[in-house]
Amino acid sequence: MNSRLPAALALAVAGAFALASCGGGGSPGDIRSGNPAPPAVVTGPDRFLLFPNPQLQADGTFQTNTPAYAQAYYAAIDPTNAKDTLAKWKAANGFDTGSGAQLTVVFGDKRDLGYGRRMVARQNADGTIAFMVENYLVEAAAGYAYTTLNLDAAVARDTRHLLGINAIEFSPGPAGGVSFAKFFNFNARTGERETAVDLDGRGPKAMPGPCIACHGGRGDALTPPDATGKPRFNLVQNAVSGARGDVQARLHPFEVDAFDFSGNAGFTRADQEAALKTINRWVLCSYPLPAPSTFPEDACRRPASTNEWQGSASALVKSFYGGDGLPSATFSDTFVPASWQAAGQTTLYQEVIAPACRTCHLMRGTGAQSDIDFATWEKFRPYADRTKAHVIDRGNMPLAKIVFDAFWRSQGPSALATFLQGEGYAVRDASGAVPLPGKPVADPGPDRVVGLGATRLDGAASLYASSYSWSIVSGPAGATLADANTAQPTFNATGNGTWVVQLVAGNGTAQSAPAQLRIVVNGSISPAPSAIRFADIKAAMQTDNACTTCHSPAAAGARPPVYYSNEDRNGDGMAGDATDDAWFHAEVRGRINFTDIAASPLLRKPSGHHHNGGTLAGFDTTAAPGDPARAKFDLFLNWILAGAPL
Repeated sequence: MNSRLPAALALAVAGAFALASCGGGGSPGDIRSGNPAPPAVVTGPDRFLLFPNPQLQADGTFQTNTPAYAQAYYAAIDPTNAKDTLAKWKAANGFDTGSGAQLTVVFGDKRDLGYGRRMVARQNADGTIAFMVENYLVEAAAGYAYTTLNLDAAVARDTRHLLGINAIEFSPGPAGGVSFAKFFNFNARTGERETAVDLDGRGPKAMPGPCIACHGGRGDALTPPDATGKPRFNLVQNAVSGARGDVQARLHPFEVDAFDFSGNAGFTRADQEAALKTINRWVLCSYPLPAPSTFPEDACRRPASTNEWQGSASALVKSFYGGDGLPSATFSDTFVPASWQAAGQTTLYQEVIAPACRTCHLMRGTGAQSDIDFATWEKFRPYADRTKAHVIDRGNMPLAKIVFDAFWRSQGPSALATFLQGEGYAVRDASGAVPLPGKPVADPGPDRVVGLGATRLDGAASLYASSYSWSIVSGPAGATLADANTAQPTFNATGNGTWVVQLVAGNGTAQSAPAQLRIVVNGSISPAPSAIRFADIKAAMQTDNACTTCHSPAAAGARPPVYYSNEDRNGDGMAGDATDDAWFHAEVRGRINFTDIAASPLLRKPSGHHHNGGTLAGFDTTAAPGDPARAKFDLFLNWILAGAPL
């Protein structure tokens, strides 16, 4: 491959505000420079690389995508700004000067990122790991797709097309202790640390969200402002590091078969195969080890805590090189987990999970609950309802535009539709095709119990909708709907009873299928929905140790990442005071997805969905609203519908 770039395609970026993508072996996204080509046609939502729960705030902004979020993150992992420039970051991680090993590889990331990458990787003598990546994009030729010119630019190290430099390190936090992954992006011209990145031409998004969304990290809410007047980054309670800023993100393995390589001497795949295997061994070193091993590649791994992610991706890394012992010198990806094969789901795994889901999902999960990693068929299958919601209806999975577009050009949608049909979800149109997300989907919210009088309904969570039509389809006399052609009509009942209300959402001439909401009116409901406060929620969590049996530092088994016991959350030495309750409220509110209430972990988990304790008493959603068997669910839901006040 010729490393010379045609002059007509050269796009100078010196002096332009350049943003870079996240690093690692499979993090998705695409990049534009300060002088972009016209934006690609939007094929999905404008929320790629944002967490499915972006922490919606009262002013309508997403907290995980605000400057305050990035500022709190870097205040946690780099409180003295010791790594706020590329030069300082390199020095801190021993690049070019430290002991250990350092390798350089150059490849085209044709599947996930669309540009040429020049990566320098280090494993230091103390076991810390760091990656520095120069990203190249010949935008005039590439737009937002891969072209070999991007690889040529990386091989030639043509700075005209250098958009930015991203960096990941696996190292202890500011106070020392266990290493964890941290994410940085540096400006191509100035070397200054960036707090926002534009990975897909849809505007900048706050760090570290675009990186950790795919590296297995958590998008928890910030704390309320502390004594300095600034919020802190959340503390993941079961993190082995015990450090704020440890979002439980992981290093991706490098999927070499998905890369493009130059024909130039020194840059071919054969020339770099050994270095890439070594880098994958370093990545494996970052994974905790759940059980003792005698294999040499596991000697560098620390023992896993029962609370944390159990290194699920290690089986994948080993499979790339022939299994335990890594006997093969050459990367090969033919991995299909045994349980997927046994279930006859090899095609679904190869056409959907491996190319579109595995990179992100395999980084997730805890010792208490690892279903989200999709490592087995038995874990994936119960997510059918959310798979349909995210992939078919919402279109926010896959979570990055390039991967999204590749998925919808592949056989993946057909394979996924076959699976969903078997689970009772019909997603094909009349011609048998699986339509792209974008059609209106009505969402009137979860079934509920309410008091007498006026109740405001809300269909704003409906997808791709600009018009709304509500109607009462069943129930006794004595109920009315006002403003029935708006997103938020008012339901008014003068007596007890059960009503079914229907919503049809539209967008131009397109109309959604009708969606129904069951409303049970109970004039004796107590507390009244409008009177519910956080104290009621806290009491429901803690009475009879309903939640704190597991969600506390005193739990007997593997502990989850959020505690519902009284803790000294702000570190002032007084556990359970008013300030701690305010911080507790922020944490619990962060478990609510105000963009998709039914998906809120605070409702979904105790109702028996991927919950290690099964269905919690009072959360049986198979019972009708108002039934004592779901009394706590009703309490939590009505609190959420009122805005989850303190």
